[in-house]
Amino acid sequence: MNMNDVLIAILVLIVAPIVGCLAAGIDRRITARLQGRVGPPLLQPYYDVRKLLSKDNMVVNKSQNFFVVVYLVFIVLSLLMLIFRQDILMIIFVYTVASIALVVGGMSTGSPYARIGSSREIMAILAYEPILILYALAIYLLTGTFKLSAVVDASTPLLAYTPLIFIAMIFVLNIKLKKSPFDYSTSHHAHQELVKGMLTEYSGPGFAIIEVAHFYEYVFLTGLLFVFWTVNPLIGFLLSTAAFLLVIVIDNITARIYWQWMLKLSWTFLLGISIVNIAFLYFSGVKL
Repeated sequence: MNMNDVLIAILVLIVAPIVGCLAAGIDRRITARLQGRVGPPLLQPYYDVRKLLSKDNMVVNKSQNFFVVVYLVFIVLSLLMLIFRQDILMIIFVYTVASIALVVGGMSTGSPYARIGSSREIMAILAYEPILILYALAIYLLTGTFKLSAVVDASTPLLAYTPLIFIAMIFVLNIKLKKSPFDYSTSHHAHQELVKGMLTEYSGPGFAIIEVAHFYEYVFLTGLLFVFWTVNPLIGFLLSTAAFLLVIVIDNITARIYWQWMLKLSWTFLLGISIVNIAFLYFSGVKL
């Protein structure tokens, strides 16, 4: 790694949580407007984190916050790998480790609410993980490698050959951001539930770390959608932003569903259209 890479990594570490914080603030503002409320200030997520850091570190056991740190580290690592255009399969693996760490952290508290929320999060992982694998497979079929650098260097946008996988990835964004109708493991909005699922036993600095990790996660998830149009960064930004705003709208016009319904949707419709897209790529032999 040369000096330029180090500077880029430092810049990402500083800028990404700021962008993620603003995205979370925009999310809250739009949600409030859609519900006929004024809503909190744009920087309310930052104020929340600052307040949490000032509170006592109340934990159920010694390992609880360790898993939170692991969650943050692997989220940041997956984002850095995405920025540096590394192997998409490895990026997905690292990101999954982050999700599992949060699940184990919830399980370790012994709270029945956290255990139920963690179990539901495992169902969510089973729902979106196959879509991420097919997303990586599509990149391989189009470029001959899992390296994201091949997509960035291509003259044709990824979306031109993977529109169905792009649709499926919007649902993945919905699931990962814990938005309705897929917000049954936990929720980012207080109006959804009194007990916060797998995050029930977190408070103070531990919960602040989770919120900061969510800021990085906002950037990472929209970055996965940005990859669909790297030929023109402006179009890629607008595309990922539009998908993010669409998820917010869906969150406010739908109700929470049972996890069984989510698995059925993912393993039938989403998996089905993704496989159709993969079949087209395989038999047509098109390349970026």
